[in-house]
Amino acid sequence: MRRRNAESIGEILQHFYDEHPLIRQKLQEVRIRRAWGAVLGNMVMHATRNLYVKNRILYVSVNSSVLRNELMLNREGLVRRLNDYAGAEVIRDVVLR
Repeated sequence: MRRRNAESIGEILQHFYDEHPLIRQKLQEVRIRRAWGAVLGNMVMHATRNLYVKNRILYVSVNSSVLRNELMLNREGLVRRLNDYAGAEVIRDVVLR
C-alpha cells in the first residue's frame, strides 16, 4: 500500500526549521562550536578554554598568547572556514581573548 503526500525526513525538518528560526540559529551555533575543533585540530582545541557565540560573534578564550596572535592574523580566513563548515553564514567575526 502506497502512501500519498509522503514527505522525506529532510523536508519535514526543513519545514520545522522554517517555522522555528531560533532553533535553526541555535543549531548553527552548535555547528560553529563543533567546527572549531574540526577545522583547527585537537591541539588548538586543547588550548581553548571558553567558546561561545553571541550576536553573530564567536568569542574564544585561548591559553597561549602565541596561538592567539597566530589566530588573530588569520581571523578573516578562519571566519570563512568556520562558516563553510557550518553550511551557512553564522558568524561575522571572531574575538580572541
